[in-house]
Amino acid sequence: MKKGLFTMAMLTTMLATGCSGSKEQPKEEKFDYNVEKFADLQLLRYRAEGFENLSLQQKTLVYYLTQAALEGRDILYDQNCKYNLPIRKTLEAVYENIQKEGTADENDENYKNFVVYLKCVWFANGIHHHYSSDKFRPAFSQDYLKEQIAKLDPSLLPLKEGQTVEQFEAEIFPVIFDPAVMPKRTNQAEGEDLVLTSACNYYDGVTQKEAENFYNKLKDPKDPRPISYGLNSRLAKVDGKVVEQVWKSGGMYGPAIDRIIYWLEKALTVAEDDMQKAYMEKLIDFYKTGDLKTYDEYSIAWVTDTISKVDFVNGFTETYGDPLGMKASWESIVNYRNDEATKRTETISSEAQWFEDHSPVDKQFKKEKVKGVSAKVINAAILGGDLYPSTAIGINLPNSNWIRHEHGSKSVTIGNVTDAYNKAKQGNGMWEEFVIDNSELERMRKYADLTDELHTDLHECLGHGSGRLLPGVDGDALKAYGSTVEEARADLFALYYLGDNKLIELGLLDSPEAYKAAYYSYMMNGLMTQLVRINPGSDVEEAHMRNRQMIAKWAFENGKKDNVVELVKKDGKTFVKINDYEKLRGLFGTLLAEIQRVKSTGDYEGAKTLVETYGVKVDPELHKEVLDRYAKLDIAPYKGFVNPVYEAVTDKDGNITDVKVSYDESYAGQMLRYSKEYGNL
Repeated sequence: MKKGLFTMAMLTTMLATGCSGSKEQPKEEKFDYNVEKFADLQLLRYRAEGFENLSLQQKTLVYYLTQAALEGRDILYDQNCKYNLPIRKTLEAVYENIQKEGTADENDENYKNFVVYLKCVWFANGIHHHYSSDKFRPAFSQDYLKEQIAKLDPSLLPLKEGQTVEQFEAEIFPVIFDPAVMPKRTNQAEGEDLVLTSACNYYDGVTQKEAENFYNKLKDPKDPRPISYGLNSRLAKVDGKVVEQVWKSGGMYGPAIDRIIYWLEKALTVAEDDMQKAYMEKLIDFYKTGDLKTYDEYSIAWVTDTISKVDFVNGFTETYGDPLGMKASWESIVNYRNDEATKRTETISSEAQWFEDHSPVDKQFKKEKVKGVSAKVINAAILGGDLYPSTAIGINLPNSNWIRHEHGSKSVTIGNVTDAYNKAKQGNGMWEEFVIDNSELERMRKYADLTDELHTDLHECLGHGSGRLLPGVDGDALKAYGSTVEEARADLFALYYLGDNKLIELGLLDSPEAYKAAYYSYMMNGLMTQLVRINPGSDVEEAHMRNRQMIAKWAFENGKKDNVVELVKKDGKTFVKINDYEKLRGLFGTLLAEIQRVKSTGDYEGAKTLVETYGVKVDPELHKEVLDRYAKLDIAPYKGFVNPVYEAVTDKDGNITDVKVSYDESYAGQMLRYSKEYGNL
């Protein structure tokens, strides 16, 4: 759980988007970053900047890896909900038939709402919102869908053997239309059975207690190097017995995994060096066997390769989608290093020991010797699985605590994705609406982009890699609160050090005022503006959002006696006002120390108290005000990307002579093509 899925930097850029070009780079002015907007979503493009400068071997490697990154697409759909694939295939068949018949009527509300629903399903990799995990509520009628299905050849529908169209509709219609059926993909509500009340497909027929008991029996508390139990399997009850259904070649998701292996084996032939080849071979072996010890061996080999220009993640990686925080969604990213921008992250990572030594946490929870911290800025070549269309802007892996402690971690900031957000963020009025006064606004305009980048760097490069678990502490001890606590730990580490003179000494900031832009942005987001992502009456449930609100509210409440931060009324509107930035930094340091203690000792009750007290509940009046003010700005609160298209140019013998990249594929065109070319399940 080390991915910066929605860090402060990402939320700042995503909530402040518009469209403007760069006058300093005329070439980029011609690139249209915006694709389309619908529902609460906006689609953008990112440039594979510098791809043309890679060697033919590197281009070919990227091409093979991008194919492997797309072959696992259906896995994520099925992981998110067992009905996602049949529903997606049905919706696509209806959509394509309407286009084929030429009966699309833009004045027909049912048709317009059907198209929006399908686009939302594509974006979320299923029928539940990618961020809130609430089920989408279609605005078209059941009768409309039934009429459209009746026009299809039944062979175009994903019918089970012997199943009639009527039986198929009876099965999927309640899932689509009944709000009481599978309402949450991932339920995090305290006091409920999180497994039974979650629609995700990580468990089948088992309760939360049965799942926890199953894995508790497998774990050896004395094992200093435990595998990531349950990471690559569904836990199901078969004939009354709880068993793991492993995701591997010949097992669950086998057809898709075999295609991934096919392209990884081709990538082996053009690996940059023996080190890269070694971890590719380990990954292929893991996919073939499903052996989590092999996965650890792959992770160790992967994290030690800091030389290769081209790199990638492909596999079962992050556990945010599992209500118990154990089972991993499938994801992939293929990337290549941005050498110039990497100088910034190398400056930070080279000082990792200094940052660890000067952290405000208790000495017993610090690492005596920081190992293997590598950091770089990358350009994404392709996004796949749980990183597509919505993606992280920073990643820190591997997630295994003991591997991180003994072998280190790799941290990346995705430069061309961040650049795409920045290119599309000016002039929409977001800051003007929610920032309290001109002095704060001018400071944010001057420093926010830079401090957001540094926040991401510190969060990923050092924050996730800092601290240690005490001997014998289970890495899963915090259970459902683990992801929130881990993100809070990394965010607080970054916030604390943004206000340290060390960054000025390192030449990363040029003013002692700069960090204040990041602090104001973070408190404004955590206390107010991130509420635009929540429906009225709902609690905060997503781990990154809980993290931000928990930090901001804790600092707000604990700083009251010194009036550090307050919410004030101005012209009838609520604003965040920070009265003492230095004391706010001190509060961040105090909370960081407590969060690290909770993490290091496996204090479940401590985690629960912090998250439930500060990170979950929402003030309904403030929420309504924020939603009303935000609605007038007409901004989509969520952003995602359409991938570039890579085409291999070959000679008469089939040898690749070049790889071309293009950016003109539409969102619907890309999604339909992916379903046809990579529909493996």
